[in-house]
Amino acid sequence: MLPDVGDLRGRSATGRMAWQTGPMVLFRLNGEVSSDNLSAIQPLLVQFTGGRVTSTPEGLHVEGAMEGTDARDVNRRLLSALRRVEKRTRLRAEWTAGGTTYRFFDYVPKSERPA
Repeated sequence: MLPDVGDLRGRSATGRMAWQTGPMVLFRLNGEVSSDNLSAIQPLLVQFTGGRVTSTPEGLHVEGAMEGTDARDVNRRLLSALRRVEKRTRLRAEWTAGGTTYRFFDYVPKSERPA
C-alpha cells in the first residue's frame, strides 16, 4: 500500500513546510532508481514528479520535475518518500534549475555544474 502523499499536516496555506523559507524553484529531474520492489516505486515516482518513468535493465529511468527551495530539498523529499515504500531503494539524480545541474547519489551531493 502506498503512503498518503497528499497529507498536508505541517504545511502553511501556500503548501510549504514551516522550515521552507527560501523561494520555491522548479527543478527538472533526470534520474535512475533501483529498488527491490520497482512495481511499488513506479506509481510513486509518477505521482511525485509528474513525469515519465521507463523501465531499464538496472531499474527505472525517471524524467520529471518537483518544486522546492533547493536541490537538496527536492532530492531528500523524493528519496525519503520512495524509502517509506521500499527501504532498499537507491536514487542517482540530476536536478537542474537556474542554469545549474546538481548531481546526487542517494542523499549525498556529488557535484554541481553549469547546465
